[in-house]
Formats: sequence, C-alpha cells, structure tokens
Amino acid sequence: MTTEFVPLEIGPLRVWPPVVLAPMAGVTNAPFRRLCRRYGAGLYVSEMVNARGLAEGGAKSWELAAFDPDESPRSIQLYGTEPSSLADAVRRLVDDARVDHIDLNFGCPVRKVTRHGGGSALPLKARLLAAVIGATVDAAGEVPVTVKMRMGVDPGLLTYLEAGRVAEQAGARAVALHARTATQLYSGRADWSAIARLKQHLAIPVLGNGDIWDAGDAIAMLRTTGADGVVIGRGCLGRPWLFGDLVDAFEGRTPKPSPTLGEVTTVLVEHAHLLAVLRGEHVGLRDLRKHTSWYLTGYPVGPAMRRQLALVGSLDELETLVASLDPSITAPAEAVRAPRGTQSGPQQVTLPDGWLDHREDLIPPPAEFDVAVSGG
Repeated sequence: MTTEFVPLEIGPLRVWPPVVLAPMAGVTNAPFRRLCRRYGAGLYVSEMVNARGLAEGGAKSWELAAFDPDESPRSIQLYGTEPSSLADAVRRLVDDARVDHIDLNFGCPVRKVTRHGGGSALPLKARLLAAVIGATVDAAGEVPVTVKMRMGVDPGLLTYLEAGRVAEQAGARAVALHARTATQLYSGRADWSAIARLKQHLAIPVLGNGDIWDAGDAIAMLRTTGADGVVIGRGCLGRPWLFGDLVDAFEGRTPKPSPTLGEVTTVLVEHAHLLAVLRGEHVGLRDLRKHTSWYLTGYPVGPAMRRQLALVGSLDELETLVASLDPSITAPAEAVRAPRGTQSGPQQVTLPDGWLDHREDLIPPPAEFDVAVSGG
C-alpha cells in the first residue's frame, strides 16, 4: 500500500485497493466476478436486480442474486422505485445472510427504466429518493447501503449534488457518480470535475466512474478529483486482469505488460466453462459471444476467425478453434483504449408523463410501472 491512497471504507467494509466493479447488465454475473476477483482485490458488485422481483419471489431475480460459495464480500445492486418493495427485498436478503453490501441504482439511463420513473429519473424527485434510500437503509440494518447515480438527466436537469446530499442524510455510506448525464448515455467524455464538486459537497466517501481504461486512468482520477475510490465499468470488459493492474498501481508497482493472445484465450475458455456450469453449455456459449469480441479487441486474428469464435456451439469446438491461434501474438498498447461495450448516445431521455410537474411529491410510480427489470 502506498501512502498516497488509503483503503475505501464503506461502513464495516474496508476495501483495498479502493476499486469497485461496476454493475453491468448481462456481464457482472458470478462467473465474471470470479475471474475479476482472481486478479485483484476490491468490491465486485452483481448485475442489477429488480427489488420487486426479489420481494415477490421471482425465480430470475433470485438467480441473479446468487453468489459463489467463496465470494466475499457479497455485493448486490438493486433497482426499485417503491420504498416498501425495496425494504421487503432487503430484509429477505439480510435475514438469509445473503449480502454484505447493497448498492442502489439511480443512474441507469435505459429508456425502459427511466420511462417508469426508475434509474436516473428518480433523483428528479428528491423526497421520493430520500424515502427509497431511507427504507433500504432501515431494512439493511448493519449492512451498508451505497448509491450509484449520474450527473442528471441532461445539462438542464442536473441532480447529482442534491441527490448526493439526500443520500448522505438518508444514511447511505457512500455515493458513486458516473460523470455523464443520462442524455449522454456513453458518448462524449466523462466530466471528472463533477466528481470533484460532489466530493467537496459531501462528508461520506465519493467514488468516481467514467473513462477509466487502464490503471493510470484510475490513479489520475483520484489525484484530479480527490475521490475516495474508482468504479470500473467498460474498461474491464474482456480484461478481468485490469484489476491486477490496479492492485499493482495502487501499491506502487508497474503493472504487467498486456497479455499475449495465448494468455487471453486461456481466460476466455475458462470463462466459457464457468458460464456453461452456471447456465448450461448452449445458453452459456451464447452468453459468451459478447465477451469473445471484447477479449479479442486489438488482437489481429482476422474477421473469419472472429465469426467462427462468436458462433461456436460447444466447448470442444471453442477449444479446437483457440488451439489454432498463435499464442504469442500481442496487441498494440493503444488497444486498451479501443471501444468496449456500448458506445451509444446521445439520446432523448423518456420520463413518465407529468414526472416533472410534481417533483416534491412522495408518490412512487404505480406498481405495474415498477417493471421487472433485472440485469438490464
């Protein structure tokens, strides 16, 4: 540990290095978290789970809420717009000793979420936001609750400073800011100065998210903003070893060179086996397709091989194709900054009818609007 940075403290959790895996729909399931945990320490958060689905015993929601037996701490992100269903879900998670940390999603910019008042739409109603966070904190007891959010809906509807204050007063132990608006989606540059402003505004820890592609970016963000930790999203797609680079950087060591193609495909094949165990070989390999593209980013394997790898029908076929590649191939240094995951945006954000007309009310969206969004 260097003297420049200190561990991230979230209630009773002490996280070193101060690094958090961002919840990503369809990505941060147990197999991917297992790979990331092997390379480095930190806090590894599940993909988003719908609180109403948990409260009502939905099989898909509880499947997404599963952790590996040796996973610790167990961190889950919940989505919800209604205080009582969130409290019910949290009580079930805590009573069953399933979780050590709960993160609340108030940053999702996806239309199917915002048009029902969830994600980045909810901070527009500060009193309702306070009720949702407060109900979660009360139900969680000693389990720490954190909040992830964006700067706001658009430049004219910035909510992050008020939402951060609301979260702090409602008992959240930390706040993470993706320094983009919902309108931006993933386009443009993250505004790290917003993270710095939020840090100056709050007494609880503030984490920064946005445009961290390598360990140097993480260090630069903390130095630039004064934030207490970083949240790693798209930069680790197809690169779970980024967490090892982060450990090295935060402890004053030079990160290792980028892996060879042989090292990359070894992880790719293991990832495939883990997904097959979780979801069955057919579904697991279908889920692997997006990861295959990310793993191979920057490596000159050719379009024909990429197509074959993306369409494999069995683990044996995957291993045969991988064995035909030159394991000594390397990727250029700039490949770490090649686009991974969605680059979409900007967009027009969709809000519920009349959502901006009564911003001080405490009325959540109707139950039927609390869509069963889990993992997306």
